[in-house]
Amino acid sequence: MTGMMNASNLKLPSSLEENRIPTLPPTAYYIADFISEEEERAILQKVETAPKARWRQLSHRRLQTWPSDLVKNTLLDARPLPDWLESPVVSRLLSIPVSDSGSEANIFSDSPHRRPNHVLINEYPPSTGIMPHKDGSAYHPVVCTISLGSTLCLNLYKSKEDGALDPEPVWRILQEPRSLLITTEDLYTEYLHGIEPIAADANLSEESVANWNLLRSPSLYKDGLNQRQTRVSLTYRDVLKVSKLGNKLGPLFKGK
Repeated sequence: MTGMMNASNLKLPSSLEENRIPTLPPTAYYIADFISEEEERAILQKVETAPKARWRQLSHRRLQTWPSDLVKNTLLDARPLPDWLESPVVSRLLSIPVSDSGSEANIFSDSPHRRPNHVLINEYPPSTGIMPHKDGSAYHPVVCTISLGSTLCLNLYKSKEDGALDPEPVWRILQEPRSLLITTEDLYTEYLHGIEPIAADANLSEESVANWNLLRSPSLYKDGLNQRQTRVSLTYRDVLKVSKLGNKLGPLFKGK
């Protein structure tokens, strides 16, 4: 896809069922063009110019949490998400029904707050990854991840019968810039996810990539390789517990 994609030119599905990843358990969805190139640039500019205090530096990568970190699985800061994280992502997440049944139920209809209230922003330079892990019990089991800037592979893992992690991924999902990946239910609770700390994803094909037929540009990876650049991910979730103290303090603050 070449040239500028305006938001008005986005063709979002009439239901998530159209973008269900068929080779995964039936609660995973991939939309290649969830935001436009212009929207991607605007969000990246906000991420990059966030106050230094917003960044937490880890050994090989850095991250931001909005509106705040969790304390004992509880969201203390009950401020709404800032406008640049709310629009257009949240409004679109809530506008797409899950199925074609005629119901308007969206992916967050069954969550406690009926919308995401927390965003984790991770920056992954090339050769940077994250160990296989589960997101834990602090969140409603719906994860919506927007990818910006670069493509990389997310690996899904399953534990063996003895509880040890099987080092070979069960599935691989290629996440392109401006895409949305939604994982729910069993994929959230039963499987681990991680990113290998490598400079390039290899052996990419229709047989090895679960969402190959939903990709925007599978021809870019016809040689089986994806050379990584810096990728930024926005992970939207609904934190189950919100502090009442945070609710009282919320009106004193304004999202920046």
